[in-house]
Amino acid sequence: MKYLLCPLPCSYEKHRKLIKLSYRSYIPVTKEHFDGISSLVPTPEELHRIYPSAAFPLDTPQLQKLLEPRRDLTVLMDGQQIIAFANLYDVKPDISAFIGNVVVAKSHRGLGIGKALILHMKEICTNKYNAAVHLSVFNFNTNALLLYSNIGFIPYAVEQRFNLTKEPVALMHMKST
Repeated sequence: MKYLLCPLPCSYEKHRKLIKLSYRSYIPVTKEHFDGISSLVPTPEELHRIYPSAAFPLDTPQLQKLLEPRRDLTVLMDGQQIIAFANLYDVKPDISAFIGNVVVAKSHRGLGIGKALILHMKEICTNKYNAAVHLSVFNFNTNALLLYSNIGFIPYAVEQRFNLTKEPVALMHMKST
């Protein structure tokens, strides 16, 4: 078994040795990854959680739309299988960047994959863009809220949005400390 090694010069030793399962690697997204990314989102609720403006099922044209405004679209691979996805948006070098569209395969949740991916994306924000790191998460996504707070993100604003049944929900904006 090999450790997941971040290709960036990470300051987090825990990040360097976080996952001890099978071989994993971070890969920049290409069009060939679109089907695998789509498979990470099996329900309309899951899609709304990570990409509220998308329509279920997630498909190639919708992922293609992400390529323009988003940066550093990244998949985490377990061998040939895509097990997680994230990207950056609203990147303002030397100011701020947001981590977005974070999703981990249901079969790989609870194994530290989300934490490793967030830390990897955080390193990109810091090392490549010299940017303060932000993210947004819905109030009903308890596991993500707990993960983000455990790795140093704190809420700084709340925005009203609506869920799939048009009920009001809170979109929590968080920043890394």
